[in-house]
Amino acid sequence: MSPTLPPTPAACYCLSDFNFELPPELIAQHPAAERSASRLLDGLGPQPVDRVFRDLPDLLQAGDLLVFNNTRVIKARLYGHKASGGAVEALVERVLPNHEVWAHVRSSKSPKPGSTLRFANAFDAEVLGRGGPDGGMFHLRFSGDPLTLLEQHGHVPLPPYITHTDEEDDVRRYQTVFASTPGAVAAPTAALHFDEALLARLKAKGIQTAEVTLHVGAGTFQPVRVDNLAEHKMHSEWFDVPASTVAAIQATKAAGGRIVSVGTTTLRALESAALHAQPSQILDAGSRDTDIFITPGFNFKVVDVLITNFHLPKSTLLMLVSALTGYEHMRQLYQYAIEQRYRFFSYGDAMLIQK
Repeated sequence: MSPTLPPTPAACYCLSDFNFELPPELIAQHPAAERSASRLLDGLGPQPVDRVFRDLPDLLQAGDLLVFNNTRVIKARLYGHKASGGAVEALVERVLPNHEVWAHVRSSKSPKPGSTLRFANAFDAEVLGRGGPDGGMFHLRFSGDPLTLLEQHGHVPLPPYITHTDEEDDVRRYQTVFASTPGAVAAPTAALHFDEALLARLKAKGIQTAEVTLHVGAGTFQPVRVDNLAEHKMHSEWFDVPASTVAAIQATKAAGGRIVSVGTTTLRALESAALHAQPSQILDAGSRDTDIFITPGFNFKVVDVLITNFHLPKSTLLMLVSALTGYEHMRQLYQYAIEQRYRFFSYGDAMLIQK
Protein backbone atom coordinates (compact mmCIF):
# COMPACT_ATOMS: atom_id res chain seq x y z
CA MET A 1 0.00 0.00 0.00
CA SER A 2 1.30 3.45 -0.88
CA PRO A 3 2.46 5.80 1.87
CA THR A 4 -0.02 8.19 3.44
CA LEU A 5 -0.03 11.73 2.17
CA PRO A 6 1.30 14.12 4.82
CA PRO A 7 -1.01 16.92 5.90
CA THR A 8 -0.05 20.36 4.63
CA PRO A 9 2.36 22.01 7.11
CA ALA A 10 1.31 25.26 8.76
CA ALA A 11 2.27 28.05 6.40
CA CYS A 12 3.10 30.50 9.20
CA TYR A 13 6.20 28.57 10.35
CA CYS A 14 9.56 28.03 8.71
CA LEU A 15 12.58 25.94 9.59
CA SER A 16 14.36 28.65 11.56
CA ASP A 17 11.41 28.79 13.97
CA PHE A 18 12.46 25.38 15.27
CA ASN A 19 16.11 26.14 15.90
CA PHE A 20 17.67 26.53 19.34
CA GLU A 21 21.14 26.59 20.86
CA LEU A 22 21.92 23.42 22.79
CA PRO A 23 25.08 23.18 24.92
CA PRO A 24 26.90 20.05 23.68
CA GLU A 25 27.38 18.75 27.21
CA LEU A 26 23.59 18.30 27.54
CA ILE A 27 23.58 15.60 24.84
CA ALA A 28 23.35 12.40 26.89
CA GLN A 29 26.01 9.87 25.93
CA HIS A 30 24.82 7.17 28.34
CA PRO A 31 21.46 6.42 29.97
CA ALA A 32 20.62 7.10 33.60
CA ALA A 33 21.76 4.40 36.01
CA GLU A 34 18.14 3.30 36.45
CA ARG A 35 15.56 3.60 33.69
CA SER A 36 12.84 5.24 35.78
CA ALA A 37 15.32 7.51 37.58
CA SER A 38 15.51 9.84 34.58
CA ARG A 39 14.16 13.33 35.08
CA LEU A 40 10.66 14.11 33.85
CA LEU A 41 9.65 17.63 32.91
CA ASP A 42 5.94 17.97 33.68
CA GLY A 43 4.55 20.24 30.98
CA LEU A 44 0.87 19.47 31.55
CA GLY A 45 0.21 22.85 33.15
CA PRO A 46 1.10 26.40 32.12
CA GLN A 47 4.36 26.33 34.10
CA PRO A 48 6.96 23.52 33.93
CA VAL A 49 7.42 21.31 37.01
CA ASP A 50 10.48 19.17 37.76
CA ARG A 51 9.77 15.53 38.49
CA VAL A 52 11.36 12.09 38.22
CA PHE A 53 10.09 9.60 35.67
CA ARG A 54 8.94 7.16 38.34
CA ASP A 55 6.42 9.89 39.36
CA LEU A 56 4.46 9.16 36.17
CA PRO A 57 1.63 7.18 37.85
CA ASP A 58 0.85 10.25 39.97
CA LEU A 59 0.36 12.32 36.81
CA LEU A 60 -2.01 9.92 35.08
CA GLN A 61 -5.52 8.84 35.97
CA ALA A 62 -7.25 5.50 36.34
CA GLY A 63 -8.92 4.83 33.01
CA ASP A 64 -6.16 6.42 30.93
CA LEU A 65 -4.66 4.22 28.21
CA LEU A 66 -0.88 4.12 27.69
CA VAL A 67 0.04 3.06 24.16
CA PHE A 68 3.55 1.67 23.62
CA ASN A 69 5.60 0.94 20.51
CA ASN A 70 6.73 -2.69 20.88
CA THR A 71 9.32 -2.54 18.10
CA ARG A 72 12.67 -4.18 18.81
CA VAL A 73 15.95 -2.57 17.73
CA ILE A 74 18.02 -4.91 15.57
CA LYS A 75 21.82 -4.88 15.42
CA ALA A 76 21.52 -3.17 12.09
CA ARG A 77 25.05 -1.81 11.59
CA LEU A 78 27.54 -4.02 9.73
CA TYR A 79 31.20 -3.55 8.85
CA GLY A 80 32.92 -5.35 6.03
CA HIS A 81 34.64 -4.98 2.69
CA LYS A 82 34.08 -5.25 -1.04
CA ALA A 83 35.72 -7.88 -3.21
CA SER A 84 38.34 -5.24 -4.07
CA GLY A 85 39.21 -4.96 -0.40
CA GLY A 86 37.70 -1.50 0.10
CA ALA A 87 35.99 -0.91 3.43
CA VAL A 88 32.21 -0.83 3.52
CA GLU A 89 29.66 -0.02 6.21
CA ALA A 90 25.98 -0.93 5.97
CA LEU A 91 22.95 0.05 8.00
CA VAL A 92 20.04 -2.29 7.37
CA GLU A 93 16.86 -0.21 7.19
CA ARG A 94 14.28 -2.85 6.39
CA VAL A 95 14.20 -6.66 6.29
CA LEU A 96 12.41 -8.16 3.27
CA PRO A 97 11.40 -11.71 2.32
CA ASN A 98 13.85 -14.15 0.68
CA HIS A 99 16.86 -13.08 2.81
CA GLU A 100 16.76 -9.60 1.23
CA VAL A 101 17.09 -6.18 2.85
CA TRP A 102 17.10 -2.49 2.07
CA ALA A 103 20.25 -0.91 3.48
CA HIS A 104 22.23 2.31 3.51
CA VAL A 105 25.76 1.52 2.32
CA ARG A 106 28.84 3.70 2.77
CA SER A 107 32.06 3.07 0.86
CA SER A 108 34.62 5.02 -1.15
CA LYS A 109 32.83 3.96 -4.35
CA SER A 110 29.27 2.71 -4.50
CA PRO A 111 29.10 -1.06 -4.99
CA LYS A 112 27.59 -2.08 -8.31
CA PRO A 113 24.71 -4.51 -8.90
CA GLY A 114 26.00 -8.05 -9.08
CA SER A 115 28.95 -7.39 -6.79
CA THR A 116 29.46 -9.13 -3.45
CA LEU A 117 30.03 -7.58 -0.04
CA ARG A 118 31.66 -9.52 2.80
CA PHE A 119 30.50 -8.58 6.30
CA ALA A 120 32.28 -9.33 9.59
CA ASN A 121 34.41 -11.88 7.71
CA ALA A 122 31.44 -14.16 8.29
CA PHE A 123 28.86 -13.92 5.48
CA ASP A 124 28.30 -12.48 2.01
CA ALA A 125 25.66 -10.17 0.61
CA GLU A 126 24.90 -9.76 -3.09
CA VAL A 127 24.12 -6.26 -4.36
CA LEU A 128 20.87 -6.47 -6.35
CA GLY A 129 20.37 -2.79 -7.14
CA ARG A 130 19.15 0.51 -5.71
CA GLY A 131 15.75 1.72 -4.51
CA GLY A 132 13.84 1.32 -1.27
CA PRO A 133 11.37 3.59 0.51
CA ASP A 134 13.48 6.68 -0.16
CA GLY A 135 14.85 5.54 -3.52
CA GLY A 136 18.48 5.76 -2.46
CA MET A 137 19.07 2.56 -0.53
CA PHE A 138 20.85 -0.59 -1.65
CA HIS A 139 18.94 -3.79 -2.28
CA LEU A 140 20.98 -6.65 -0.82
CA ARG A 141 20.47 -10.39 -0.58
CA PHE A 142 22.13 -12.03 2.43
CA SER A 143 23.46 -15.58 2.39
CA GLY A 144 21.17 -16.47 5.30
CA ASP A 145 18.37 -15.14 7.48
CA PRO A 146 19.06 -11.41 7.95
CA LEU A 147 17.76 -11.18 11.53
CA THR A 148 19.90 -14.12 12.62
CA LEU A 149 23.00 -12.80 10.89
CA LEU A 150 22.52 -9.30 12.29
CA GLU A 151 22.09 -10.63 15.82
CA GLN A 152 25.30 -12.64 15.46
CA HIS A 153 27.49 -10.14 13.62
CA GLY A 154 25.85 -6.70 13.73
CA HIS A 155 26.31 -3.71 16.01
CA VAL A 156 23.76 -1.63 17.90
CA PRO A 157 22.91 1.31 15.58
CA LEU A 158 23.49 4.10 18.06
CA PRO A 159 22.41 7.58 16.89
CA PRO A 160 25.01 9.81 15.19
CA TYR A 161 25.24 12.18 18.19
CA ILE A 162 26.35 9.38 20.54
CA THR A 163 30.12 9.38 20.21
CA HIS A 164 31.13 6.01 21.68
CA THR A 165 31.01 2.76 19.74
CA ASP A 166 28.34 0.34 20.89
CA GLU A 167 29.11 -1.47 24.11
CA GLU A 168 27.53 -4.39 25.95
CA ASP A 169 25.45 -1.98 28.05
CA ASP A 170 23.97 -0.48 24.87
CA VAL A 171 22.66 -3.90 23.83
CA ARG A 172 20.45 -3.84 26.92
CA ARG A 173 19.73 -0.15 27.45
CA TYR A 174 19.09 0.94 23.82
CA GLN A 175 16.07 -1.39 23.95
CA THR A 176 12.77 -1.18 25.80
CA VAL A 177 11.95 -3.81 28.43
CA PHE A 178 8.92 -4.92 26.38
CA ALA A 179 10.49 -4.91 22.89
CA SER A 180 9.08 -7.89 20.98
CA THR A 181 8.86 -7.23 17.23
CA PRO A 182 12.30 -6.89 15.57
CA GLY A 183 12.80 -4.36 12.81
CA ALA A 184 13.77 -0.92 14.16
CA VAL A 185 17.14 0.76 13.58
CA ALA A 186 16.48 3.33 16.31
CA ALA A 187 14.83 2.92 19.68
CA PRO A 188 11.45 4.41 20.61
CA THR A 189 13.32 6.43 23.21
CA ALA A 190 10.47 7.70 25.40
CA ALA A 191 9.76 4.07 26.30
CA LEU A 192 13.34 3.48 27.49
CA HIS A 193 12.39 5.04 30.84
CA PHE A 194 9.91 2.29 31.74
CA ASP A 195 10.99 -0.64 33.92
CA GLU A 196 9.01 -3.59 35.27
CA ALA A 197 8.38 -1.95 38.64
CA LEU A 198 6.94 1.19 37.04
CA LEU A 199 4.73 -0.85 34.72
CA ALA A 200 3.39 -2.75 37.73
CA ARG A 201 2.57 0.51 39.57
CA LEU A 202 0.73 1.86 36.53
CA LYS A 203 -1.32 -1.32 36.29
CA ALA A 204 -2.14 -1.22 40.00
CA LYS A 205 -3.52 2.30 39.59
CA GLY A 206 -5.93 1.16 36.88
CA ILE A 207 -4.02 2.62 33.93
CA GLN A 208 -4.47 0.36 30.93
CA THR A 209 -1.88 -0.39 28.25
CA ALA A 210 -1.95 -1.27 24.57
CA GLU A 211 0.67 -1.67 21.84
CA VAL A 212 1.40 -0.70 18.27
CA THR A 213 4.45 -1.47 16.15
CA LEU A 214 6.35 1.15 14.19
CA HIS A 215 9.81 0.17 12.98
CA VAL A 216 11.79 3.36 13.49
CA GLY A 217 14.04 4.12 10.51
CA ALA A 218 17.29 6.00 10.20
CA GLY A 219 15.37 8.84 8.60
CA THR A 220 14.28 9.93 12.06
CA PHE A 221 17.74 11.51 12.45
CA GLN A 222 17.71 13.29 9.08
CA PRO A 223 17.57 17.09 9.38
CA VAL A 224 15.08 19.19 7.51
CA ARG A 225 17.04 20.99 4.79
CA VAL A 226 14.40 23.31 3.33
CA ASP A 227 13.16 26.50 4.98
CA ASN A 228 9.69 26.06 3.50
CA LEU A 229 8.26 23.13 5.48
CA ALA A 230 5.83 22.31 2.68
CA GLU A 231 8.82 21.27 0.54
CA HIS A 232 10.15 18.71 3.04
CA LYS A 233 9.87 15.08 1.97
CA MET A 234 9.23 12.94 5.01
CA HIS A 235 10.89 9.52 5.39
CA SER A 236 8.66 6.45 5.30
CA GLU A 237 8.27 3.90 8.10
CA TRP A 238 6.22 0.70 8.44
CA PHE A 239 3.67 0.42 11.22
CA ASP A 240 0.93 -1.88 12.48
CA VAL A 241 -2.03 -1.07 14.71
CA PRO A 242 -3.74 -4.25 16.00
CA ALA A 243 -7.52 -4.50 16.19
CA SER A 244 -7.21 -5.01 19.96
CA THR A 245 -5.52 -1.61 20.29
CA VAL A 246 -8.22 0.06 18.21
CA ALA A 247 -10.86 -1.49 20.48
CA ALA A 248 -9.01 -0.33 23.61
CA ILE A 249 -8.75 3.22 22.27
CA GLN A 250 -12.42 3.34 21.32
CA ALA A 251 -13.43 2.04 24.78
CA THR A 252 -11.13 4.51 26.56
CA LYS A 253 -12.46 7.46 24.61
CA ALA A 254 -16.06 6.38 25.22
CA ALA A 255 -15.40 6.18 28.97
CA GLY A 256 -13.80 9.63 29.08
CA GLY A 257 -10.21 8.41 29.52
CA ARG A 258 -7.16 9.87 27.83
CA ILE A 259 -4.95 8.28 25.19
CA VAL A 260 -1.35 8.66 26.34
CA SER A 261 1.16 8.07 23.58
CA VAL A 262 4.53 6.78 24.77
CA GLY A 263 6.76 8.50 22.25
CA THR A 264 6.46 10.23 18.91
CA THR A 265 6.69 6.94 17.01
CA THR A 266 3.55 5.63 18.72
CA LEU A 267 1.84 8.94 17.99
CA ARG A 268 2.80 8.75 14.31
CA ALA A 269 1.34 5.26 14.05
CA LEU A 270 -1.91 6.18 15.79
CA GLU A 271 -2.53 9.40 13.89
CA SER A 272 -1.59 7.71 10.60
CA ALA A 273 -4.15 4.99 11.33
CA ALA A 274 -6.73 7.72 11.96
CA LEU A 275 -6.22 9.02 8.42
CA HIS A 276 -7.60 5.71 7.10
CA ALA A 277 -10.49 5.34 9.53
CA GLN A 278 -14.06 4.73 8.53
CA PRO A 279 -16.55 7.44 9.59
CA SER A 280 -17.76 5.24 12.45
CA GLN A 281 -14.26 4.73 13.87
CA ILE A 282 -11.54 6.88 15.39
CA LEU A 283 -8.76 4.92 13.70
CA ASP A 284 -8.32 1.88 11.48
CA ALA A 285 -6.51 -1.35 12.34
CA GLY A 286 -3.90 -2.73 9.95
CA SER A 287 -0.39 -2.42 8.58
CA ARG A 288 1.01 0.05 6.07
CA ASP A 289 3.77 2.59 5.47
CA THR A 290 3.46 6.15 6.67
CA ASP A 291 5.24 9.36 5.78
CA ILE A 292 2.97 11.56 7.87
CA PHE A 293 4.45 14.99 8.61
CA ILE A 294 2.92 16.56 11.73
CA THR A 295 3.41 20.30 12.16
CA PRO A 296 1.54 23.08 14.02
CA GLY A 297 -2.07 23.17 12.90
CA PHE A 298 -2.40 19.39 12.72
CA ASN A 299 -5.76 18.02 13.89
CA PHE A 300 -5.05 15.25 16.40
CA LYS A 301 -7.80 12.65 16.34
CA VAL A 302 -6.40 10.02 18.73
CA VAL A 303 -3.66 11.22 21.09
CA ASP A 304 -4.39 13.44 24.10
CA VAL A 305 -1.12 13.22 26.08
CA LEU A 306 2.46 12.57 24.93
CA ILE A 307 5.51 11.27 26.78
CA THR A 308 8.59 12.21 24.78
CA ASN A 309 12.32 12.87 25.07
CA PHE A 310 13.91 16.17 24.03
CA HIS A 311 14.56 16.38 20.29
CA LEU A 312 17.12 17.84 17.89
CA PRO A 313 16.90 21.45 16.72
CA LYS A 314 15.12 21.85 13.37
CA SER A 315 13.83 18.26 13.53
CA THR A 316 10.45 16.97 12.40
CA LEU A 317 9.95 15.56 15.90
CA LEU A 318 10.29 19.01 17.44
CA MET A 319 7.65 20.20 14.97
CA LEU A 320 5.40 17.33 16.08
CA VAL A 321 5.80 18.34 19.73
CA SER A 322 4.92 21.93 18.82
CA ALA A 323 1.82 20.73 17.00
CA LEU A 324 0.55 18.92 20.10
CA THR A 325 1.37 21.31 22.94
CA GLY A 326 1.54 24.61 21.06
CA TYR A 327 4.55 26.41 19.61
CA GLU A 328 5.00 28.95 22.40
CA HIS A 329 4.64 26.30 25.11
CA MET A 330 7.23 24.15 23.35
CA ARG A 331 9.70 27.05 23.30
CA GLN A 332 9.05 27.70 26.98
CA LEU A 333 9.60 24.05 27.94
CA TYR A 334 12.81 23.71 25.92
CA GLN A 335 14.26 26.94 27.29
CA TYR A 336 13.48 25.76 30.82
CA ALA A 337 14.97 22.32 30.14
CA ILE A 338 18.22 23.86 28.94
CA GLU A 339 18.40 26.25 31.91
CA GLN A 340 17.77 23.37 34.34
CA ARG A 341 20.33 21.15 32.63
CA TYR A 342 18.02 18.39 31.48
CA ARG A 343 19.70 15.69 29.38
CA PHE A 344 18.77 15.64 25.70
CA PHE A 345 18.09 13.12 22.93
CA SER A 346 17.92 9.32 22.94
CA TYR A 347 19.59 8.58 26.29
CA GLY A 348 18.31 11.78 27.86
CA ASP A 349 15.39 12.82 30.05
CA ALA A 350 11.69 13.01 29.19
CA MET A 351 8.79 15.40 29.32
CA LEU A 352 5.01 15.03 29.58
CA ILE A 353 2.75 17.29 27.51
CA GLN A 354 -0.88 17.43 26.38
CA LYS A 355 -2.87 19.10 23.66
